[in-house]
Amino acid sequence: MLRKIHRLQLLAVLLVTVFPNIGNAEDKTAEKRTNFLQILTDDQGWGDLQSFGHVFIQTPHIDQLAAEGIKFTQCYAADAVCSPSRASILTGRTPYRNGVFRWIPADHYCYLEADEVTLPQLLRKQGYQTAHFGKWHLSNYMEERIKVDGEWPQRFKNFGFSTDPDQPTMNDYGYDYWFATGNVARPCHENPENFFLNGKAMGLMEGFSAQIVAKELVEWLREHRDENKPFFITLWFHEPHGPIQSDPRFIERYAGDVDDPDLKQYFANVTQIDEAVGEIVQALKNEGVYDDTLIWYTSDNGPEGDTEYGSPGKSTNLWRNRYRGSTGGLRGRKRHTHEGGIRVPGIISWPAGFERNGLMPGVISDEPIIGSDVFPTFLEIAGIDLPEDVTLDATSIVPILENREFQRAKPLYWRNTSKEFRIALRDGDWKILGTSDYSRFELYNLAKDPRETTNLALHEPERFERLKAALIAYDSDVLREGPDWWKQDKTAEEMPSL
Repeated sequence: MLRKIHRLQLLAVLLVTVFPNIGNAEDKTAEKRTNFLQILTDDQGWGDLQSFGHVFIQTPHIDQLAAEGIKFTQCYAADAVCSPSRASILTGRTPYRNGVFRWIPADHYCYLEADEVTLPQLLRKQGYQTAHFGKWHLSNYMEERIKVDGEWPQRFKNFGFSTDPDQPTMNDYGYDYWFATGNVARPCHENPENFFLNGKAMGLMEGFSAQIVAKELVEWLREHRDENKPFFITLWFHEPHGPIQSDPRFIERYAGDVDDPDLKQYFANVTQIDEAVGEIVQALKNEGVYDDTLIWYTSDNGPEGDTEYGSPGKSTNLWRNRYRGSTGGLRGRKRHTHEGGIRVPGIISWPAGFERNGLMPGVISDEPIIGSDVFPTFLEIAGIDLPEDVTLDATSIVPILENREFQRAKPLYWRNTSKEFRIALRDGDWKILGTSDYSRFELYNLAKDPRETTNLALHEPERFERLKAALIAYDSDVLREGPDWWKQDKTAEEMPSL
């Protein structure tokens, strides 16, 4: 349910209800199939957009998407690190259930298995073109391999690739076209060397990652897209994950506001994303497909680094002191199950869809949503049934996009690889966190205490016991169903015995 709505929006809804044929030009013509563009940033904090309250960061293009669509103030990533969040977007399943329980190093046993049903697979079967641009990090087998004296070059491993040909390819996961890196842009965002185009190593790419990716996507729209088919695109930026390096023209924008060079680098890195989003939105408009494209913008987890003000005792370098992401005052950061590690920006723009549904621009919703909701939401809009015999942890948020009452099928749930409180469940305004061995728990009312400062476990004993039991039951079910790769992890001794 949209809890906060402009008076003009309410009037529009009433008019559409009383006079349903007003403006219904689409009744006379066949309705176009919706295109989908899922944008994911890497390590962008909840407070790292001007539209989400940042004082300095300049993000006019992304903010415009919010002004034209819905801004979700309680949007979550499915995990507090990157690979698991990505796997949940494509499967609608929480990380430990789909097997991607941690971020994936090179040549690691953990990857998104071939038998997982993915969103691009289902959409492709129904006539959608499918394409991916940017970071992948769900399996690191990028296909092309060139042996030197019978050995794989070390640089492949340095770039986070796998040399295991048994891992699925991007095509296996459902993509027709892809321009991707296995993990982060290497050696950094400037002049990366680890992109692959449809399995072919591209070598040195001059420029900065966000703009390189945007250019490739725009080229696909203009030269490779079939105008008679709808499309599904995942655009997963490398920024602002390290090693952070920003275009000097974006750094210059902060010259009068910020003295700290590392802070300017971080702010410019987010602006680097924003500029790329602007280029892509303009290309969608030029191609005449913007209005019929649903854009879902979010981040894979909270911001990296020890604090918003850099890493104490660390020298200035591309990795550490340039991590200056903002949680907007929320507790915790990347790898934490508290809000700062999992609450992220959330924006959905869909001009034609919102016009049909009587939604005025600039809605602000405080309804909790999560990255895995992308899966059932896109399928419902595309008119595709959910896969049978697959346990989902997500709910379609189409009712929100149609300004109807929304009821979540299951409470929001997390299991992270954080050091302390790994598991959590959110039911309404209440969130319970626990250690992975079920020995300690905390309870918070997020409506009154979004910063999680006051543990209410002792003050709400009945609610606490009910949510504790629900969390343990949900967590146990996930661990029993998913691959048991986590048992090989060095932290497995802290897990419950099942």
